[in-house]
Amino acid sequence: MKDFLSIKEFSQLSGIETTTLRYWDEIGLFSPAMRNPQNNYRCYSPGQVIAANFITVMSSLNIPLKTIAEAEEERDPASIMKMIEQQEKYLDKEMIRLRECYSIIHTRRELINSGMKADESEISVVRREETEVILGPPAEFNEERTFYKPFMQFCQQSRDLRINLNFPIGGYFECMNNFLKEPGQPFCFFSLDPTGNNTWPAGEYLTGYARGYYGEFGDLPARMAAYAQENSLVYSGPVYCTYLLDEICYKDPGQYLVQVSVAVTH
Repeated sequence: MKDFLSIKEFSQLSGIETTTLRYWDEIGLFSPAMRNPQNNYRCYSPGQVIAANFITVMSSLNIPLKTIAEAEEERDPASIMKMIEQQEKYLDKEMIRLRECYSIIHTRRELINSGMKADESEISVVRREETEVILGPPAEFNEERTFYKPFMQFCQQSRDLRINLNFPIGGYFECMNNFLKEPGQPFCFFSLDPTGNNTWPAGEYLTGYARGYYGEFGDLPARMAAYAQENSLVYSGPVYCTYLLDEICYKDPGQYLVQVSVAVTH
Protein backbone atom coordinates (compact mmCIF):
# COMPACT_ATOMS: atom_id res chain seq x y z
CA MET A 1 0.00 0.00 0.00
CA LYS A 2 0.97 3.63 -0.36
CA ASP A 3 2.71 5.25 2.59
CA PHE A 4 0.18 8.06 2.61
CA LEU A 5 -3.34 8.47 1.29
CA SER A 6 -5.21 11.58 0.23
CA ILE A 7 -8.36 12.42 2.15
CA LYS A 8 -10.42 11.06 -0.73
CA GLU A 9 -8.48 7.78 -0.78
CA PHE A 10 -8.68 7.44 2.99
CA SER A 11 -12.42 8.11 2.83
CA GLN A 12 -12.85 5.31 0.30
CA LEU A 13 -10.74 2.95 2.41
CA SER A 14 -12.41 3.73 5.74
CA GLY A 15 -15.96 4.47 4.58
CA ILE A 16 -15.90 7.81 6.42
CA GLU A 17 -17.13 10.86 4.52
CA THR A 18 -14.52 13.47 3.66
CA THR A 19 -16.62 16.18 5.30
CA THR A 20 -16.61 14.12 8.52
CA LEU A 21 -12.84 13.66 8.35
CA ARG A 22 -12.35 17.41 7.92
CA TYR A 23 -14.65 18.14 10.85
CA TRP A 24 -12.86 15.63 13.09
CA ASP A 25 -9.57 17.31 12.18
CA GLU A 26 -10.93 20.79 12.91
CA ILE A 27 -12.11 19.85 16.40
CA GLY A 28 -8.90 17.93 17.15
CA LEU A 29 -10.57 14.54 17.41
CA PHE A 30 -8.80 12.76 14.55
CA SER A 31 -6.09 14.43 12.47
CA PRO A 32 -4.17 13.25 9.40
CA ALA A 33 -0.73 11.74 9.85
CA MET A 34 0.81 14.73 8.09
CA ARG A 35 0.20 17.68 5.81
CA ASN A 36 1.70 17.86 2.35
CA PRO A 37 4.32 20.63 2.66
CA GLN A 38 3.72 21.75 -0.91
CA ASN A 39 -0.06 22.27 -0.79
CA ASN A 40 -0.99 21.62 2.87
CA TYR A 41 -3.34 18.82 1.83
CA ARG A 42 -4.23 16.24 4.46
CA CYS A 43 -2.33 12.95 4.19
CA TYR A 44 -3.41 9.85 6.11
CA SER A 45 -1.49 6.66 6.77
CA PRO A 46 -3.31 3.39 6.01
CA GLY A 47 -2.85 2.31 9.61
CA GLN A 48 -5.04 5.18 10.78
CA VAL A 49 -8.07 3.19 9.64
CA ILE A 50 -7.83 1.24 12.89
CA ALA A 51 -7.76 4.41 15.00
CA ALA A 52 -10.68 5.87 13.04
CA ASN A 53 -12.69 2.70 13.62
CA PHE A 54 -12.73 3.38 17.38
CA ILE A 55 -14.36 6.75 16.75
CA THR A 56 -16.78 5.30 14.18
CA VAL A 57 -17.94 2.52 16.51
CA MET A 58 -18.39 4.82 19.49
CA SER A 59 -20.13 7.44 17.36
CA SER A 60 -22.54 4.80 16.00
CA LEU A 61 -23.63 4.23 19.61
CA ASN A 62 -24.64 7.91 19.78
CA ILE A 63 -21.86 8.67 22.23
CA PRO A 64 -21.04 12.40 22.01
CA LEU A 65 -17.83 13.29 20.21
CA LYS A 66 -16.63 15.18 23.28
CA THR A 67 -16.90 12.02 25.36
CA ILE A 68 -15.14 10.02 22.64
CA ALA A 69 -12.32 12.56 22.54
CA GLU A 70 -11.86 12.32 26.31
CA ALA A 71 -11.61 8.54 26.13
CA GLU A 72 -9.59 8.34 22.92
CA GLU A 73 -6.13 9.11 24.27
CA GLU A 74 -5.93 6.88 27.34
CA ARG A 75 -8.51 4.19 26.76
CA ASP A 76 -8.51 0.79 28.41
CA PRO A 77 -11.17 -1.91 28.95
CA ALA A 78 -12.31 -0.43 32.27
CA SER A 79 -12.81 3.10 30.95
CA ILE A 80 -14.58 1.86 27.82
CA MET A 81 -16.82 -0.38 29.91
CA LYS A 82 -17.82 2.58 32.07
CA MET A 83 -18.53 4.73 29.01
CA ILE A 84 -20.72 2.18 27.24
CA GLU A 85 -22.58 1.34 30.45
CA GLN A 86 -23.49 5.01 30.85
CA GLN A 87 -24.59 5.10 27.22
CA GLU A 88 -26.66 1.95 27.73
CA LYS A 89 -28.57 3.62 30.57
CA TYR A 90 -29.14 6.70 28.44
CA LEU A 91 -30.42 4.61 25.52
CA ASP A 92 -32.77 2.70 27.83
CA LYS A 93 -34.40 5.99 28.81
CA GLU A 94 -34.39 7.20 25.20
CA MET A 95 -36.13 4.03 23.99
CA ILE A 96 -38.85 4.50 26.60
CA ARG A 97 -39.30 8.10 25.42
CA LEU A 98 -39.40 7.08 21.76
CA ARG A 99 -41.93 4.31 22.42
CA GLU A 100 -44.11 6.85 24.22
CA CYS A 101 -43.76 9.33 21.33
CA TYR A 102 -44.71 6.61 18.86
CA SER A 103 -47.72 5.65 20.96
CA ILE A 104 -48.92 9.27 21.10
CA ILE A 105 -48.49 9.64 17.34
CA HIS A 106 -50.31 6.37 16.67
CA THR A 107 -53.21 7.28 18.97
CA ARG A 108 -53.64 10.79 17.58
CA ARG A 109 -53.29 9.63 13.98
CA GLU A 110 -56.16 7.17 14.46
CA LEU A 111 -58.37 9.80 16.11
CA ILE A 112 -57.66 12.46 13.49
CA ASN A 113 -58.30 9.96 10.70
CA SER A 114 -61.63 9.01 12.32
CA GLY A 115 -62.54 12.67 12.78
CA MET A 116 -61.85 13.52 9.14
CA LYS A 117 -64.06 10.65 8.00
CA ALA A 118 -66.87 11.20 10.53
CA ASP A 119 -70.39 11.99 9.33
CA GLU A 120 -71.43 14.56 11.93
CA SER A 121 -75.11 14.28 11.08
CA GLU A 122 -75.22 10.51 11.56
CA ILE A 123 -76.17 8.56 14.67
CA SER A 124 -75.26 4.89 14.37
CA VAL A 125 -74.27 1.74 16.21
CA VAL A 126 -70.66 0.75 15.57
CA ARG A 127 -68.46 -2.08 16.73
CA ARG A 128 -65.51 -1.03 18.90
CA GLU A 129 -62.44 -3.01 19.85
CA GLU A 130 -61.15 -3.04 23.41
CA THR A 131 -59.15 0.06 24.37
CA GLU A 132 -57.01 0.83 27.41
CA VAL A 133 -57.56 4.18 29.15
CA ILE A 134 -56.56 5.92 32.37
CA LEU A 135 -59.44 7.26 34.45
CA GLY A 136 -58.72 10.33 36.52
CA PRO A 137 -60.20 11.11 39.96
CA PRO A 138 -63.86 12.17 40.22
CA ALA A 139 -64.44 15.68 38.88
CA GLU A 140 -65.67 18.29 41.35
CA PHE A 141 -68.16 20.79 39.92
CA ASN A 142 -68.91 23.90 41.94
CA GLU A 143 -72.16 25.82 42.07
CA GLU A 144 -71.36 27.50 38.75
CA ARG A 145 -71.27 23.98 37.27
CA THR A 146 -68.88 25.04 34.52
CA PHE A 147 -66.66 22.61 32.65
CA TYR A 148 -63.45 24.62 32.71
CA LYS A 149 -62.46 24.53 36.40
CA PRO A 150 -62.79 20.73 36.93
CA PHE A 151 -60.93 20.15 33.67
CA MET A 152 -58.03 22.36 34.81
CA GLN A 153 -57.99 20.58 38.17
CA PHE A 154 -57.66 17.28 36.33
CA CYS A 155 -54.72 18.67 34.35
CA GLN A 156 -53.01 19.81 37.55
CA GLN A 157 -53.66 16.49 39.29
CA SER A 158 -52.34 14.59 36.29
CA ARG A 159 -48.79 15.68 37.03
CA ASP A 160 -48.95 14.04 40.46
CA LEU A 161 -50.79 10.98 39.11
CA ARG A 162 -48.30 10.60 36.24
CA ILE A 163 -51.04 10.85 33.61
CA ASN A 164 -49.52 11.87 30.28
CA LEU A 165 -51.54 14.83 28.99
CA ASN A 166 -49.94 14.49 25.56
CA PHE A 167 -52.43 11.71 24.91
CA PRO A 168 -55.96 12.82 23.95
CA ILE A 169 -58.27 13.54 26.91
CA GLY A 170 -61.97 12.73 27.14
CA GLY A 171 -64.95 12.82 29.50
CA TYR A 172 -66.34 9.72 31.26
CA PHE A 173 -69.93 9.35 32.47
CA GLU A 174 -71.02 6.42 34.63
CA CYS A 175 -74.25 6.02 32.68
CA MET A 176 -76.20 7.49 29.77
CA ASN A 177 -78.81 9.04 32.05
CA ASN A 178 -76.13 11.19 33.68
CA PHE A 179 -74.88 12.30 30.27
CA LEU A 180 -78.39 13.19 29.12
CA LYS A 181 -79.04 15.12 32.31
CA GLU A 182 -75.74 17.08 32.46
CA PRO A 183 -73.69 16.46 29.28
CA GLY A 184 -71.13 19.07 30.29
CA GLN A 185 -70.37 17.46 33.65
CA PRO A 186 -68.52 14.14 33.29
CA PHE A 187 -68.01 11.95 36.32
CA CYS A 188 -64.29 12.12 35.57
CA PHE A 189 -61.84 12.71 32.77
CA PHE A 190 -59.79 10.03 31.07
CA SER A 191 -56.63 9.76 29.03
CA LEU A 192 -56.32 7.52 25.98
CA ASP A 193 -52.95 6.31 27.21
CA PRO A 194 -52.68 2.65 26.06
CA THR A 195 -50.79 1.78 29.25
CA GLY A 196 -53.99 2.62 31.12
CA ASN A 197 -55.34 1.15 34.34
CA ASN A 198 -58.88 0.73 32.97
CA THR A 199 -60.41 -1.03 30.00
CA TRP A 200 -62.88 0.48 27.56
CA PRO A 201 -64.63 -2.80 26.68
CA ALA A 202 -65.21 -4.04 23.16
CA GLY A 203 -68.82 -4.13 21.98
CA GLU A 204 -71.61 -2.38 20.12
CA TYR A 205 -71.69 1.36 20.80
CA LEU A 206 -74.28 3.97 19.98
CA THR A 207 -72.14 6.74 18.49
CA GLY A 208 -72.65 10.37 17.51
CA TYR A 209 -70.60 13.51 16.87
CA ALA A 210 -70.78 17.18 17.80
CA ARG A 211 -68.76 20.32 17.09
CA GLY A 212 -67.79 22.74 19.80
CA TYR A 213 -65.57 23.55 22.74
CA TYR A 214 -65.00 21.08 25.56
CA GLY A 215 -68.29 20.26 27.26
CA GLU A 216 -70.45 21.61 24.43
CA PHE A 217 -72.61 19.01 22.67
CA GLY A 218 -75.44 20.96 21.09
CA ASP A 219 -78.47 18.76 20.40
CA LEU A 220 -76.42 15.54 20.21
CA PRO A 221 -77.68 14.08 23.54
CA ALA A 222 -81.30 14.50 22.44
CA ARG A 223 -80.61 13.01 19.00
CA MET A 224 -78.85 9.98 20.51
CA ALA A 225 -81.72 9.41 22.95
CA ALA A 226 -84.26 9.62 20.12
CA TYR A 227 -82.27 7.17 18.00
CA ALA A 228 -82.04 4.69 20.88
CA GLN A 229 -85.78 4.88 21.49
CA GLU A 230 -86.66 4.49 17.81
CA ASN A 231 -84.41 1.46 17.44
CA SER A 232 -85.27 -0.22 20.77
CA LEU A 233 -81.76 0.11 22.15
CA VAL A 234 -80.92 -0.33 25.84
CA TYR A 235 -77.93 1.50 27.32
CA SER A 236 -75.57 -1.01 28.93
CA GLY A 237 -72.49 0.86 30.09
CA PRO A 238 -70.72 4.14 30.69
CA VAL A 239 -70.43 7.01 28.19
CA TYR A 240 -67.10 7.99 26.65
CA CYS A 241 -66.72 11.45 25.10
CA THR A 242 -63.58 11.44 22.96
CA TYR A 243 -62.26 14.52 21.19
CA LEU A 244 -61.17 13.31 17.78
CA LEU A 245 -60.18 16.81 16.64
CA ASP A 246 -59.02 19.24 19.32
CA GLU A 247 -56.58 22.13 19.73
CA ILE A 248 -53.91 20.03 18.03
CA CYS A 249 -55.92 20.36 14.80
CA TYR A 250 -57.80 23.66 15.17
CA LYS A 251 -57.16 27.15 16.50
CA ASP A 252 -60.91 27.78 16.71
CA PRO A 253 -62.40 25.86 19.68
CA GLY A 254 -65.76 25.92 17.93
CA GLN A 255 -64.35 23.47 15.39
CA TYR A 256 -63.40 20.76 17.92
CA LEU A 257 -65.09 17.45 17.11
CA VAL A 258 -66.21 15.14 19.91
CA GLN A 259 -67.34 11.54 19.53
CA VAL A 260 -69.83 10.27 22.09
CA SER A 261 -70.08 6.49 22.57
CA VAL A 262 -72.24 4.37 24.87
CA ALA A 263 -72.57 0.58 24.85
CA VAL A 264 -76.03 -0.66 23.87
CA THR A 265 -77.97 -3.87 23.43
CA HIS A 266 -81.13 -4.52 21.42
